[in-house]
Amino acid sequence: MDKGLGLVRMSRSAASSDSVWGGFLPSDYLTILSDSSASLTFSSKKDLFFYLSHNHILIDQGKKSFSLDKWRGKKNYMIAPRDLVIIWGDTPEYWVWVSHPASGFKEVAMLELVWWLEIHAKISTSKLSLDTNNAAYLVFKLQEEEAYGFDDHPAEASLTLGADKICTKSVFLDPLIERRPHQGHPWYSYQPAEIDHSIMSCLECTKAGVEKCGLVVQGIEIRPKEDSPPIDIEVTKHSSLGKEY
Repeated sequence: MDKGLGLVRMSRSAASSDSVWGGFLPSDYLTILSDSSASLTFSSKKDLFFYLSHNHILIDQGKKSFSLDKWRGKKNYMIAPRDLVIIWGDTPEYWVWVSHPASGFKEVAMLELVWWLEIHAKISTSKLSLDTNNAAYLVFKLQEEEAYGFDDHPAEASLTLGADKICTKSVFLDPLIERRPHQGHPWYSYQPAEIDHSIMSCLECTKAGVEKCGLVVQGIEIRPKEDSPPIDIEVTKHSSLGKEY
């Protein structure tokens, strides 16, 4: 299947129709936009969709960013470091807060030295796209010449729904061990039901008692899993095949 906006078959008139592109936007998109400090003006819902699928906007007083998955039209959230609970995060001997040109947030958290690494994130399931398998990703980098303590000892990632821990997983933060790009490690997948509970994700690396240094945390991203089906829409009133979006 071709990518783009999944496989979208529609007439040229439908391709620019607000009624069609409004179906790709989340039902609460106006509420989300009203929570942003950015002044966004668009002539059509198609333009708005393409903007949100290629850009992040800050919401919740800069504590989160929001975008849309361009293949599926699902919600993506990034939780800023300042909205995470980082154990010892306010102790300068252990963590420092600095600006970073590659981050959309005001600050990132840079690990100076800890033996006990523990990071928590929390978001309400009511904010997530329904009927969607989501995954959480720690967005981070390791300082090449300064990072140590992550190669031999895995961290434990867990998911809690309400008061119940429903998933745990061991992950290595060193990308050479995981053999995957280091900008994000999947922690869990979760399909939200129509309930307003909070989900809590937690990353802990506490058991080994090993010094750790050089981790830079940009945030935790919650977005659809890569195996979620892309948008597939067919407008049957017209037989012409439109552009790939």
